[in-house]
Amino acid sequence: MNPSEQPEPNDQPSAGPDNKTVRALGALSKALETTERARGRLYDFHQLTGTADLQLDDAVQLLDDAGHPHWAQKVRSEILGRNVIPDHWTFQIVEAYNDTYYQPFRELEADVRRELAGSRNHLYEARLKEERRTHGHPDHTAGPSPTQG
Repeated sequence: MNPSEQPEPNDQPSAGPDNKTVRALGALSKALETTERARGRLYDFHQLTGTADLQLDDAVQLLDDAGHPHWAQKVRSEILGRNVIPDHWTFQIVEAYNDTYYQPFRELEADVRRELAGSRNHLYEARLKEERRTHGHPDHTAGPSPTQG
């Protein structure tokens, strides 16, 4: 049999963890992936807010140049460098999220996978692929051919 046609042993429904465990691992993995997306949005928030703060330098300069020093000073003192929530800049929010929620979630998910699936990632999807692919079709191989690595 072509090596790319041979699925991983745990991809077989009859091997590895039972289907209920695989479904539970899939749900846990999906929740972590959603958290990854949320974390990305948090980094978007961090970078966009930082960019806006730097763009205020231009606004302050243009207000000064246009003869509105009072408003330039007001923007400089009221908004430029301001905390986005009490006592926090965005980098501090990102750090707190990472330390308080994201890292513990990642570590726990890895512990569960290590214990229940030998650290195998995406076991649910791997089994789904094996169930849904057309054996023998060149675009439905179980994995990469030896030349593709």
